[in-house]
Amino acid sequence: MSTQTIRAGAIQLHAEVGNVGTNLERIEKLVNEAAKKGAKIIGIPEFCTSKLPFDTKAHQAVLPIDNPALALFVKLAKQHNCWLGGSMLIADSGEVYNRYFFVEPDGTIHEHDKDLPTMWENCFYAPGNDDGVFNTGLGGVGAAVCWELIRNQTLKRMANRVNFAITGTHWWTVPYNWGSLVGKSLASIAQYNRYLSENAPAEFARRLGVPVIQASHCGPFRTNFLLVPGTNLSLPYDTEYVGATQIVDAHGRVLAQRRTQEGPGVVVADISLTPITPIESIANRFWVPELPLFLHAYWHQQNICAKSYYQRLGRNRGLEAAAKYR
Repeated sequence: MSTQTIRAGAIQLHAEVGNVGTNLERIEKLVNEAAKKGAKIIGIPEFCTSKLPFDTKAHQAVLPIDNPALALFVKLAKQHNCWLGGSMLIADSGEVYNRYFFVEPDGTIHEHDKDLPTMWENCFYAPGNDDGVFNTGLGGVGAAVCWELIRNQTLKRMANRVNFAITGTHWWTVPYNWGSLVGKSLASIAQYNRYLSENAPAEFARRLGVPVIQASHCGPFRTNFLLVPGTNLSLPYDTEYVGATQIVDAHGRVLAQRRTQEGPGVVVADISLTPITPIESIANRFWVPELPLFLHAYWHQQNICAKSYYQRLGRNRGLEAAAKYR
């Protein structure tokens, strides 16, 4: 395989809840900025049409298959002669999915539905079951979002099949409004969670032997922490996004980075599309990193509560919102 170097970019987005029009305006501005800096592959965050707290307003960001966000992706890819991708909530065949669209310069569209919703994300969409690998003009491209990056099943789907991975994240941290005692008790978990979020793209790259382009949300937000399955009982949960928008090479070395604390913006760097022998092996276990017991418990408890909400209310609210765009 011949060596090919190309400039990659990723945007860091401060999105509003449920306000698709405003968020698309912000995305277009940032994509234009990345393209002006020479980026030919551009990553857009997961849930790019709306940040996704457990808030009923977020259902308003569920879109039909033909929608203004995807139309914007196609327009920008053609305008800048670039490849770009990001995910959004899509209603399809009676379900809602977290669908990643990767668009080529000629307008060709590739799709990947996130395999497992993370925690309260289960309130809004159902799991997908594709492999997330696209055959494109740049060769094989792997698409993954957020906690797909820390599951070995994602790596196994892509191994020896992609020249780079393009990813987006919506990674939050512990609550800030539950009192000083809770804050102190969760301090070590918050620190480790931040470490995981910042290092996930590099760990992913080292196990695939290809570059990773990651786009992120930024800023504080308020959500609700679900308490009991089958009910809407919850606690206010003030938090913020963690991690970084970044581009890493096939060795896992960070080439460009913008931490979430720095606010909205773009990063660009040149990457090689020639895979290398992976530095790390893919383990035969579910998670890539070792997750503390607290994160395991948090994951399972929120999954159970949120799946119940989706079955009772979330699916229909999303489908009703998407129907308004037709």
